Amino acid sequence: MLDTQVISSYTTDMNKLPNETRIQILQMLCEGSSMRSISRIAGVSINTVTKLLVDAGKACSAYHDENVKGIKARRVQADEIWSFCYSKQKTAVNNNNPNAGDVWTWTAFDADSKLIISYMVGNRDTDSAILLMDDLRKRLENRVQLTTDGHRAYLDAVEGAFGENVDYAQLIKLYGPSADYAKGRYSPAECTGAKKTPVSGKPDSDHISTSYVERQNLNMRMGMRRFTRLTNAFSKKMENHCFALALYFMFYNFVRIHKTLKVTPAMASGVTNKLWEMADLVNMIDEFHAKDSN
Repeated sequence: MLDTQVISSYTTDMNKLPNETRIQILQMLCEGSSMRSISRIAGVSINTVTKLLVDAGKACSAYHDENVKGIKARRVQADEIWSFCYSKQKTAVNNNNPNAGDVWTWTAFDADSKLIISYMVGNRDTDSAILLMDDLRKRLENRVQLTTDGHRAYLDAVEGAFGENVDYAQLIKLYGPSADYAKGRYSPAECTGAKKTPVSGKPDSDHISTSYVERQNLNMRMGMRRFTRLTNAFSKKMENHCFALALYFMFYNFVRIHKTLKVTPAMASGVTNKLWEMADLVNMIDEFHAKDSN
């Protein structure tokens, strides 16, 4: 039960927006609206929207770290998705800007409950893969079957985190030249097939797949404006990029009902036994910052 007296004191001290407005802003952030469109619709300044995003991101990140653990999963899929901060990598290198360029979001996804178990933001390198796998291992309670794509960084990361206590395989996609109609378009080469490669343990060949986590990548592109391709909606600051991810993952795990499961991923995985609403998310944010200020 949230301490309403503490929340009320915090709300008064910080001169917060009405709960209805905050719920509206957070809902729109989670549904892919841009920051400026939210400020126009909600009738607040863009700085207010940014401040609420930062507050929400800090609280959601802390809540995920503390509560998404002891997960009993059978099949876990991991993948990474590209975006950029401030400018594309080539422009960042030319301008000698170390805070700009490519940003990769790594996720570990429960194929059954659809829970996002672990995530991290970094480069597409071995160090980032190690951080993801170390965090995933700490959150799992049992041995799982793990599938990733053919990125070599996963090999050392999985071995270092799990050792022999995992059934691990890679799904290596094979690509050929793009079809004539697709040449010059903003898309990868045509996928001509996939090779299932067991790495350790005894992975079930029928469940060597990354389909669910790749579908989750599409959810991220559709649900977060800053992930939309070929627009000017990219993140301008790395910190805000991470806060937006933390808010989205909290919304996806605890608030958004999965159409197939008919419950939220957090309920399906046993992390919580209740359906959260956006008002619960707002109360959680208030409680976190009230405690943090004491």
